[in-house]
Amino acid sequence: MEKQNSSSGLGQAQTALKKYWYAPVVLVLVAALFLAGSWYGQKKADSQNAAGNWRILYYVDPMNPAHTSPEPELAPCGMKMEPVYAEDENQPPGAALPPGSVKITPKKQQLIGVKVAAVAKSPWTYTLRTVGKVAVDETRLYRVKALTEGWIVKVYNNSTTGSLVRKDEPLATFYVKDLPTTLQTFYYAIDAVERLKHDQTLAPGQQDLLETQRLSAEGVLLNLGMSQLQIKDLIRTRELIQEIIISTPATSFVLARNVTEGQKFNSGEELYQLADLSRVWILADLFKDDAKYVRPGEKAKVTLPFEGEAQMAAVSEVRPLFDPATFTLKVRLEMDNPGFALSPGMFVDVEFPIKMPPTVNIPVDAVMDSGLKKLVFVDRGNGFFEPRRVKTGWRLGERTQITGGLKPGERIVVSGNFLIDSESRMRQAAAGMFGEVAKDPVCGSNVDASKAKAAGFQSTYQNRNYYFCSPGCKEHFDKNPGRYAAKTDGTQKKPASSPPPPEQSKPAQIAKARTMDPVCGIEVDENQAKANGLTSVYQGKTYYFSSFSCNRQFDKNPERYLRQKAPGGSGASPAPMAANEVKDPVCGLPVATEPARQAGRTSEYQGKLYYFDTAGCKERFDKYPEHYLSGGSETAKAPVVPVQPQAKIYLSPDMLLRKKRKLLRTHPRPLSTIYPRQPSPPLPSQETPNPAVQPPQASSPAPQAQTPPPTPAPPGAGGHRHD
Repeated sequence: MEKQNSSSGLGQAQTALKKYWYAPVVLVLVAALFLAGSWYGQKKADSQNAAGNWRILYYVDPMNPAHTSPEPELAPCGMKMEPVYAEDENQPPGAALPPGSVKITPKKQQLIGVKVAAVAKSPWTYTLRTVGKVAVDETRLYRVKALTEGWIVKVYNNSTTGSLVRKDEPLATFYVKDLPTTLQTFYYAIDAVERLKHDQTLAPGQQDLLETQRLSAEGVLLNLGMSQLQIKDLIRTRELIQEIIISTPATSFVLARNVTEGQKFNSGEELYQLADLSRVWILADLFKDDAKYVRPGEKAKVTLPFEGEAQMAAVSEVRPLFDPATFTLKVRLEMDNPGFALSPGMFVDVEFPIKMPPTVNIPVDAVMDSGLKKLVFVDRGNGFFEPRRVKTGWRLGERTQITGGLKPGERIVVSGNFLIDSESRMRQAAAGMFGEVAKDPVCGSNVDASKAKAAGFQSTYQNRNYYFCSPGCKEHFDKNPGRYAAKTDGTQKKPASSPPPPEQSKPAQIAKARTMDPVCGIEVDENQAKANGLTSVYQGKTYYFSSFSCNRQFDKNPERYLRQKAPGGSGASPAPMAANEVKDPVCGLPVATEPARQAGRTSEYQGKLYYFDTAGCKERFDKYPEHYLSGGSETAKAPVVPVQPQAKIYLSPDMLLRKKRKLLRTHPRPLSTIYPRQPSPPLPSQETPNPAVQPPQASSPAPQAQTPPPTPAPPGAGGHRHD
């Protein structure tokens, strides 16, 4: 009975223990599932966000940006090729970004530590610190030299090196063999002058002769090295002495002593070198770029190392001296030396306060200096960063002056620009621009300066080089270089205009900053058009344009676009078009239909044929046709030519590939005759019209439905793609 009770109690305990263990296990599993789900959801959301907002243009080799591929694959180095996404193309008119511009998401900016600051025009105060050396004031330096040959008799103990001696204090005595004879002559002259001084029987000429003899004897004593103080004592005592005393000329320190007792010396030898250190010089070392900011008369602070007490010194009027050993300039400072705290040869800390007037200055770290050019990255908004070349002036401490390339109010990258510069260089290399990027002053396109120079597309005007994309642009520039150079430099003459009245409100001024392009009819920002050189002056009035093509059209025939000016409007309406001309739906320019058709600048959309002024306008239309036909570009809908729609035939990718191979085997002709060059194939995410539908030609009948023209396979469909 007891065994049964014990066994039943043990079973109940085991059941309760199992229940207690299940609860924490279940809680742990629920927490793990929750964390895994949240991590997966976040990762999926990020990937969907990236895939939804960006479309992949191509894949690039991370080690060789010039190697690209339309499909993901391995690079020759074995690394995985990285995708390059399409950037946001929703930019305002005239806001095209130059080559090398990059877009960085806020998340990446936070990871790489990008910091942006506004450019401002402000003064800058900088303390220029350097090292100076104490030197003796040359106007207070005394060199005691022997005036005749003699012997040192006695040297006083107070004349050792470094000793402070007072004025007229004896330093040493010496013997001269001509001293006794000279003293006798001197005493005789003195006695004669004193004895006959009050004699009225002497003629005036005799008294002057006696005085001349006395002065001559006194001069001989001075030439032997005797001081005026010792001569006065001899006149008073009339003593015959054997030694001449070397006395101190001024209160000073003994810098050098070159005498000993019994030493023989010759005439001209230096016996003592003394210096008055109550006022000293400070020779401060400055580089040439820093010395030009120091002006005579300015005050500088001088401090002994490891001592807090500072004294003020004045910059001397003497020009700085160049030291070839250190390649620096020695700037002289003059200062008092109370208590003789400064000794020659000591090093001191010197601080020059430099105050610069208000200028455009930015942090030094914001400038990428490669030696040949200096770049900054300008924040254009929405994560876009534009590389811009700047000119710098002074550089003091952590700030540098910008003399060209930036305006107050613009925002630039001040931290993290090294990684942005790396990405920018990769973008330029992928675009085929490995050197300096220059802008064609005629057509406004970006040109690789090194390639243009090698091809001969270069011209020099007013000691400045200009690069071109084609011989035609170079020819246009050579005919009238001043016009295009003025637009590029932003120095085009502006018409005189009266200043706005003071009572004009700020919104009205802002409204006047935008005007209409007289050619394309697009609203243009005046400030941005000035910065890009898209302006023309005609009959005393300035006109602004959205692109270089519109500007060139206006310059060819300005009367044509100003003939029908809208009354009271801010701009001019486009000129009437000829019967064989239609309007470009992208840039709004009149286009001749026949030349556009022969050049292949046509596109069909929804059964209608559109003509374009340039291939760039056609490419932009092919990417987003709905955008330009819905009025998104602020232009009117372009006139269209109706076409008879053809029967659309859709073929699978495999059938298209087999048909291409069959045509290649049966028709050994150049690929250009079989497959005319088409625009870049659209991405899978874009919706494009069926390429099987071709515009009808007037000279050839419509193609049959049974033999449609070959259509390139969409990306990702497999097989090989032939250009």
